[in-house]
Amino acid sequence: MYLLGGTVKTMAGKDIEDGCIHIIDGKIAEIGRRDEIVIHPASHEKVIEVPHGLIMPGLIESHCHMGITEEKKGMEGDDCNETVDPVTPYLRAVDAINTMDAAFDDAVRAGITSAMIGPGSSNVVGGQFAFVKTMGRRIDDLIVKAPAAMKVAFGENPKVNYSGQNKSPATRMAIAGMLRRELSRAVSYARQKEEAARKGDAFEEDFSMECWLPVLRGEIPLKAHVHRVDDIFTAIRVAKEFGLRMTLDHCSEGHLIAEELAAEGFPAIVGPDLASRSKIEVQNMAFKTVGVLNHAGVLTAITTDHPVSLIASLPLCAGLAVKSGLAMEEGYRAITINAARICGVEKRVGSLEVGKDADIAVFSGNPMEVFTRTLYTIIDGRIVYEAEK
Repeated sequence: MYLLGGTVKTMAGKDIEDGCIHIIDGKIAEIGRRDEIVIHPASHEKVIEVPHGLIMPGLIESHCHMGITEEKKGMEGDDCNETVDPVTPYLRAVDAINTMDAAFDDAVRAGITSAMIGPGSSNVVGGQFAFVKTMGRRIDDLIVKAPAAMKVAFGENPKVNYSGQNKSPATRMAIAGMLRRELSRAVSYARQKEEAARKGDAFEEDFSMECWLPVLRGEIPLKAHVHRVDDIFTAIRVAKEFGLRMTLDHCSEGHLIAEELAAEGFPAIVGPDLASRSKIEVQNMAFKTVGVLNHAGVLTAITTDHPVSLIASLPLCAGLAVKSGLAMEEGYRAITINAARICGVEKRVGSLEVGKDADIAVFSGNPMEVFTRTLYTIIDGRIVYEAEK
């Protein structure tokens, strides 16, 4: 298949005017100007002309709960938080994502081709996120990376959930302490397993501990729910104590400590700013946060935290961040290549480059502008949405 014409925003260099993308077997085979790529008529490949469109990588939602917190289904469709045990690292998002949730269709219509989906923030350790494509019936076929992160949460949510049950954590001290205890157990388990392997001894694997090994090896990050300044610094303190990778999710007061966060080097996934200040810990949230952090040198992405804000509002959230000071090009990056890098999938998605997945969104203009229409959404080289149809 060939996409012809328009402006190709590769997110991997300069934009290409009057561009051409050649897709073979779900991958980008060629990309360049129209006059640089030879179209072979004998191949009978589909040709799509988009003379006035903006062709760019499919958008990426870097933190959400679609398919786990389903729309309009109440408790029957809410599988986001296992609120009876504050430490549940062994839970896997892929076991609860319902791809029939209407949010998946909304995502595709908005040009969102992939998303990081996982448990909520009621537990100190919530479980494992998965990075998936947004079109298909069987979740196993949509997986790009699973596990992709381990969810941990600081602040109000674990406190509110468990203080009412007359059990820990009831304080921020307990949240940090319980996480340290769990990580210490995981480190000890990993050491014992390595020692047994070195000696050739038998070793009985513990399912509840095995899930920590990718975190300890640095293969996936902690995905830390943090809003307030103190919670952000506590998360950093714990991650550094154990030498772990981590993303700062929400980071609502990040703009107040931007220089410090830049020095620490942890990336931030900011949002949902298109929502009410429904909790004390989000009283200082603002669309300017992502711009302030980005300007300071923090690698940043933007989230809707669907269903807190609807998934289809992702490009508009980026637009509102640009309105509040984020550079326009950084707005594009926050929902494409930056999101891919933070989620650890940049080798497959996030930019239009030869060899990468043909996940492409074609818009009538800048997707961060409210009147822009999605013309085509392409996932793995297959057209999954076409405006005219």
